[in-house]
Amino acid sequence: MTTRGAMSVSSMKRVLRVTLIAAVCLLRTGTLRGQNATQGPVKITLDQAIQLALQQNHSLLANRTNVQQNLAQEVTANLRPNPTLFADWAYLPIVTPEGGWGTYLHDLSEIDAGVSYTIERGGKRARRLQAAKDTTTVTRSQVVDNERTLTFQVASDFINAQLANSMVDLAEQDLKSFRDTVGISESQFKAGGISENDYQKIKLQLLQFETDLQTAQLTRSQALADLRQQLGYEAVPSNFDISGAFEYQPLMVSLDQLQAKALENRPDLRAAVQGITAAKSQLELAKANGKQDLGVTGNYSHVNAGNHVTFAVNIPLPIFDRNQGEIARTQVAITQARQQEAAARGQVLTDVKQAYDALVSSDRVAQLFRSTYLDVSQRSRDISEYSYRRGAGTLLDFLDAERSYRATQLAYRQAVATYLTAIEQLRQVVGTRSLP
Repeated sequence: MTTRGAMSVSSMKRVLRVTLIAAVCLLRTGTLRGQNATQGPVKITLDQAIQLALQQNHSLLANRTNVQQNLAQEVTANLRPNPTLFADWAYLPIVTPEGGWGTYLHDLSEIDAGVSYTIERGGKRARRLQAAKDTTTVTRSQVVDNERTLTFQVASDFINAQLANSMVDLAEQDLKSFRDTVGISESQFKAGGISENDYQKIKLQLLQFETDLQTAQLTRSQALADLRQQLGYEAVPSNFDISGAFEYQPLMVSLDQLQAKALENRPDLRAAVQGITAAKSQLELAKANGKQDLGVTGNYSHVNAGNHVTFAVNIPLPIFDRNQGEIARTQVAITQARQQEAAARGQVLTDVKQAYDALVSSDRVAQLFRSTYLDVSQRSRDISEYSYRRGAGTLLDFLDAERSYRATQLAYRQAVATYLTAIEQLRQVVGTRSLP
């Protein structure tokens, strides 16, 4: 009995210990779930957005398969001709021959077996492989150029989303401020300080602020949807958001340095230069294809109890077709590739000049707002609001100052977005995000 009681107490202690451990685990799990449930939407920066797009944008992933397809074509280009095996057995009788099958097959039948092989002349296989490799090189540069274009599209959509967020913040601030004004006006109306007509006009003006907020929220939702499409629809959750400063940041660059850097980095120009090399490879391949291939054959024959070996060599006589047309075409293609490279080089310099001018212009506009008009619109609204609330200004003057302030704030935010987009445009045309 005593032993049983001791075992019972020990068992109860173990059960209690296990229960406490399980309770702690459940409590931690519940806490983690609660934290996950209260966690806000995923926020990404511009650099993170670009990385996601480069990794998961479906159009870019589809373009990258072109490189893999070209690599497979390199394998095909490097293939050697296969030998040909042939055999025949002639003069087999339909019925059993006189003297038996063994004697007939040894003395009267004819057996031929042999192998033939084509020896490619002119280095065709090496030329095919080199031409395929040069094509792959051009394709790689074209894919990099697609990445450059996608990066700019992502940056543009990201800035549009930042602008939309800024518009929502401004609309919320204006709505809150004007609601305070409506509240004060209501108190003034009840106290007899303003007429009912003025109070109703102010209250009616509130509709415009509420409408602006709804429009800004819709614009933000659409901007985030456009950005999500560029990132890859499955790359981010539906409730994702963006983070990062949306503000004017001065950038000092030199046009000459930008153009020099663009000539070094632009992948489309690199592809055009590589296109000349690829065209030369096609010319060498055309010349190699003009060489006639040599055919060699080894043959064993068993005829009338005799065994014989035959060797043969054959080569077509290049009297009429020596691939002159293809050689001429590829020679012209080299000239075409050089002209395309010159056009691409000029386009690079033009793109940089235009992007630089756009940056300078947008910078001046942003500076005008920052140096003068933001403060002027803010002071005008504050003075009009102060005067109106104390009965020294008219309602029309106050509403006009409010509209001017809101229009100036909207214009400034759009100017900042234009300036930031101009910087991204400059990065695109230079071919790198690290500007000199």
